[in-house]
Amino acid sequence: MILEAAMLQIKQGLTAEFEASFRQASPLIASIEGYQGHELQHCLEDEHKYLLLVKWRTLEDHTIGFRESAQYQEWKALLHRFYEPFPAVEHFTGVNLE
Repeated sequence: MILEAAMLQIKQGLTAEFEASFRQASPLIASIEGYQGHELQHCLEDEHKYLLLVKWRTLEDHTIGFRESAQYQEWKALLHRFYEPFPAVEHFTGVNLE
């Protein structure tokens, strides 16, 4: 499993509109092969900051399967205008601690 993480800084005064657009966009990402779940967390210290976590089967399910899809174009149209600055997206894999 690959964990995608993005810290999202939302433009001033647009958090309610962002959350509504994110609800609309959520089924788009969920429809992609290899998608295993996502969550959006709202920061307690900064009302304009969110953490997006998405679980993918493989890195390519995100970087190719999603980003090269028609659904991504819709996702982008719904959400990218809210970000200031545009977020860095990173991918993580679990560490065996045994």
